[in-house]
Amino acid sequence: MDDRIKRHAEVLVDWSARIEAGDDVVLAVSPGAHELAVATAELLGERGANLVTTRSSGEIARAYLSAHDDEFDADPAHELALYENADAYLSLGGGHNTSATADVPAERRQAHAKAREGVREARMDTDWVSTVHPTRSLAQQAGMAYEEYQEFVYDAVLRDWDSLADEMDRMKDLLDEGSEVRLVSANTDLTMSIDERTAVNSCATVAYDSHNLPSGEVFTAPYGTTGHVEFDVPMTIHGKRVRDVSLTFEDGEVIEYDAGQNADVIGDVLDTDAGARRLGELGIGMNRGIDRFTDNILFDEKMGDTVHLALGRAYDANMPDGVAGNDSAVHVDLITDVSEDSRLEIDGETVQRNGRFRWEEGFE
Repeated sequence: MDDRIKRHAEVLVDWSARIEAGDDVVLAVSPGAHELAVATAELLGERGANLVTTRSSGEIARAYLSAHDDEFDADPAHELALYENADAYLSLGGGHNTSATADVPAERRQAHAKAREGVREARMDTDWVSTVHPTRSLAQQAGMAYEEYQEFVYDAVLRDWDSLADEMDRMKDLLDEGSEVRLVSANTDLTMSIDERTAVNSCATVAYDSHNLPSGEVFTAPYGTTGHVEFDVPMTIHGKRVRDVSLTFEDGEVIEYDAGQNADVIGDVLDTDAGARRLGELGIGMNRGIDRFTDNILFDEKMGDTVHLALGRAYDANMPDGVAGNDSAVHVDLITDVSEDSRLEIDGETVQRNGRFRWEEGFE
């Protein structure tokens, strides 16, 4: 087995999920992630954890959803119990086809998501971590040779996370102390309130309320959004490529939307529920080990020189105690490249210009 796979598993189990003896762990394995699952299972055994393994497949999901009607039972007890009794949930992505569910009707997908809100909440109450094993399908989606893609993935995952966490604390402090964020570029002028929100230093460990590996972003939960924003990074959403999305906000809600390709996908997202028309997240990418776009949100949203906004659900970690954030059955990230002709302001002070933070060389 490639030594990098073993190191990936070690980061996942020890740094990210912080697994301890006696922890009840659910390991969701995509078809292409078998080797990473084997390495992870071995470590879980060594740590004395209790393991249940499930299979996570786009083709299986498509078969089930395509054959079903739109009347899904709410929060099936057997599925709910699995997560309610778990300490950790580890998701190993890497399927055969990144567009496996592209032809599932949007209404059915929405109905299924809404029927499992309790299941989703129970899963997110665990120490959950999502990562991917480099596969040929992901390499193809990224437009890279397989070996090249492997190098890319491990450059992003096998980081000095302690050092990056220290740098990201600078941005967290700025957001925690701020009241308003403004994002400005050639086709964007968007203002968001962040007062009384707590930013998360997402350095790939549940100890920091961070649940992605790789990670490398600082995020918060904005509200009161006003203005216009354009997202120039192409993305695959529900199996369909979406390009050049534009959103116009008024009083915190999307009032107009468009896209250069598959605008109907964005419309379907917005129609999921009332919360889907509001932002649940403002994220600032800071992982410079990710040096190109790959059409995979797990990597692209963490890339330095990017800012992303998510329609839908806000994370509890950003909210004051006893205060609920934006609620929705969806959380869909959209990314904009801020490497040129752009600036990010907090309370009128520019903290990032053309992708460079004010403490970095090259900031002007």
